Amino acid sequence: MDNYCERVGPEFWSEPLNAVTNAAFLVAALAAFLLWRRKTPEDWPALALVVIVFATGVGSFLFHTFATRWAVMADVIPIVIFIHGYLFVALVRFLGFRWWLSLGVVAVFFLATPFIGQLVSPFVGSSAGYVPALVAIFVVGAVYYRRNAVFGAQVLLTGVVFAVSLTFRTIDEPLCSQIAIGTHFLWHILNSVVLFLLLRVLILQRAG
Repeated sequence: MDNYCERVGPEFWSEPLNAVTNAAFLVAALAAFLLWRRKTPEDWPALALVVIVFATGVGSFLFHTFATRWAVMADVIPIVIFIHGYLFVALVRFLGFRWWLSLGVVAVFFLATPFIGQLVSPFVGSSAGYVPALVAIFVVGAVYYRRNAVFGAQVLLTGVVFAVSLTFRTIDEPLCSQIAIGTHFLWHILNSVVLFLLLRVLILQRAG
């Protein structure tokens, strides 16, 4: 599967930058794990999300090397689980929602994502599926800001980083003729920062 600018053939290392930069996710997971162990070692939902970030790096590496349909699933599934799992925990802890209400919101978010993606796909192409997650970060961050200005501001800042990250993912193909290596590898690096920042807020909020 040839989805990104850097890939020029079917070989395992046809996307070296896209493959190697997945190490950033592993670093993010390790940093979050060390913070979790020091601050909230009893917080199992946070640990589960840390493990999912690690799996995200592994899955994305498999996709950018093997580039097959099964590798797509290894890439996508951890990301989907993290987005919905984090949203659920954030609604409960940050906004004080009951678990059943949070579950309902996550279900609606899951069902609405494909439709929102279709609406914005003419503008952001294959990155359309991530736009609902970007919106969710800003909405949760804005509401949370009223309850806790410090952590709410951190969530909003994370949303800004995610917007920049998503931009690099979106322009990978359009700028391929000008930038031979593409820009997808920057999505990996910045997105690992996004995931760490999200986990950091979750852990520190629990610790406080």
